[in-house]
Amino acid sequence: MQISKVASAVATAMLVLGAAQVAHATPVTFSAASDTRAASASFDLVGGNLQVVLTNTSTFDTLVPTDLLTAVFFDIAGSDPTLTRISATLTSGSSVFYDPDGQPAGGVVGGEWAYAAGVTGLPLGAHYGISSTGLDKFGPDDLFPGPDLQAPTSPDGPQYGILSAGDDTATGNTGVLGSGGMIKNSVTFLLGSVPTGFSLSQIGSVSFQYGTALGEPNISAIPEPETYAMLLAGLGLMGFVARRRRKVDF
Repeated sequence: MQISKVASAVATAMLVLGAAQVAHATPVTFSAASDTRAASASFDLVGGNLQVVLTNTSTFDTLVPTDLLTAVFFDIAGSDPTLTRISATLTSGSSVFYDPDGQPAGGVVGGEWAYAAGVTGLPLGAHYGISSTGLDKFGPDDLFPGPDLQAPTSPDGPQYGILSAGDDTATGNTGVLGSGGMIKNSVTFLLGSVPTGFSLSQIGSVSFQYGTALGEPNISAIPEPETYAMLLAGLGLMGFVARRRRKVDF
């Protein structure tokens, strides 16, 4: 009889674990807002690759380069995957402004965005980053595949940073209007070689960088409610199993 109780507890725990794993198949989204700045980063597993959708969600006008979303930093707990750069493209509904050459072919903006792992000195102790500007952390060898849309051939300056959702593209200082290209308002990145057993719940220490220097605005992100509930599900599962085991009288 007691063995039957144990088996029942284990079976129930496995069902909960299965539900949690299904939940992990949905995107994990972090967001932040401070004053006139707001952003989100959605992480998802797509075809065995890590997809990151970075969006400037602010409803305020982008007037100066420090209003531009230029990077997202994050950490990956429990492992140290290098990940490979597959692509960086405009998210559906987004477009490029201020580039005299017009829209990039196929929406490819990889020649203006970089990804690096093992980076030190980032906010919140993060070691991974995706950036359109150098920040003394990202160089030409870190670029995603794609043509150079605005010299130099390196992540540099404000060009191809992300304008806000509420930006009035007729306004802004010369650092914005004369940038040679800005994106409104989202970019989708694809990173490959995700290791076996990788879970989206390992992602944390997310923050958003604005402008072209680490001393300029950076805002820490928190999980959105759906993501937070998913992360708590894993912790709740461990507590559930512990309670069930205590209730079984050997």
